[in-house]
Amino acid sequence: MQSCPIKTRFAPSPTGLMHLGNLRTALFNLLLARGPAGGCFVLRIEDTDRERSSARAATALMQELRWLGLDWDEGPQRTEPGGPWRQSERAAVYAEFYPRLEQSRQAYPCFCSDQELQHQRQAQLAAGRPPRYPGTCRRLSGAEIHARLDRGERPALRFRVPAGRAIVYSDLVRGEQRVATDELGDFIIRRADASAAFLFCNAVDDALMGITQVLRGEDHLANTPRQLLLLEALELSAPRYGHLPMIVGPDGAPLAKRHGSRSVAALREAGYLPGALLNYLARLGHAYGDIGLQGLTGLACAFEVQRIGRAPARFDPQQLDYWQQQAVAEAPIAVLEAWLDGATVPAEQQRRLVEVLRANVRFPSELQDWAERIYGSLPPPDESVCEVLRAAGAGFFDAALRLVDEDEALSPQRLRQATGLRGRSLFLPLRLALTGEPHGPELAELLMLISPQRLRERLRRAGELARAR
Repeated sequence: MQSCPIKTRFAPSPTGLMHLGNLRTALFNLLLARGPAGGCFVLRIEDTDRERSSARAATALMQELRWLGLDWDEGPQRTEPGGPWRQSERAAVYAEFYPRLEQSRQAYPCFCSDQELQHQRQAQLAAGRPPRYPGTCRRLSGAEIHARLDRGERPALRFRVPAGRAIVYSDLVRGEQRVATDELGDFIIRRADASAAFLFCNAVDDALMGITQVLRGEDHLANTPRQLLLLEALELSAPRYGHLPMIVGPDGAPLAKRHGSRSVAALREAGYLPGALLNYLARLGHAYGDIGLQGLTGLACAFEVQRIGRAPARFDPQQLDYWQQQAVAEAPIAVLEAWLDGATVPAEQQRRLVEVLRANVRFPSELQDWAERIYGSLPPPDESVCEVLRAAGAGFFDAALRLVDEDEALSPQRLRQATGLRGRSLFLPLRLALTGEPHGPELAELLMLISPQRLRERLRRAGELARAR
């Protein structure tokens, strides 16, 4: 285990697909660790939920992190000591700490069933009180505990929260926080099936792994005072916690599919580039100022915890697409050439096609659509296209055909000389005839990609449509 001045971690539960909220948490922790001061970024898989966790989800999560460039310094698939890095493999580590708390009477067995606890919560809510464990089992005598154990009952283990104290800590994002222990209630640290509960293993692992700072979602804000009490009781060092603002949709509700949110896997499948996702998320709740597209090094150098906002961060699909456009503009040609996989583009023309179209496409589907328009067939023209072709007149396309027959090519400049037309009157009907699109790349560049045979076919077809009054 490395000794680092700053050591952060990303500790996901592998229960499904990774979404933007998870990814932003991972990114912020990595940027904090990779800043000018230098540090370590740890990946820990929190898979103690046996029913919901899966090895497949954990593998997919790690693949997505590496695709994005968010590689970890310590964690699964690394050679550095300090593991195991999956909590499902750390039961023996946790087992060493339970007796300490039981012997000091800071933890006690709880025999309450889920049904009993649910009834207690409902009664408290009906009485207008916040749901909190009422301490039913904290008053059991030693004889009562042994009798129930002898009957084969399997208790959970609860932490005994001290009364009458105030937990005060400085949140990295939200500043000073103060919580009265009387508001907390005793909480479970080991489940009845002997597995470690989240509050326990999450806090213990942070301490044992030397984590110094933790950036996590604000939904964990209520967990922090409990975990600070727990680490204090175990005489373990606590990291500094910072709680990130929630990501919400335009309506202010938690981000969901109806807002256009998709999993990282779905975004990758759609063709979003790592640089687009990272540059957008780095600015979602963190102020960077006026800097353009950055790699991870540039983002890390300008990342400061003090620039993380407290207000909810609003997800904007248009902003994500803006960063996709910037990422495409700077992507290596080979990355964009891979988008043509399966398209009918001659191998010797792929690079030139990408160079011509780069500024006009954002996603593989758009590049493939243009490839089909240039090397395949055009979709049937709608009435608005036919109207433009008729307005240009059949003579316009006949003149263009003669130029192709003369030089096996077509240039807008020569067509202007031949017809006397210029501007929109020249370019719009020609674009629609040859590509079916009113906008696109520089027309002269595009014409060099279309074979003489296709030029003739499309110009003849446009002439026929122009004559069909």
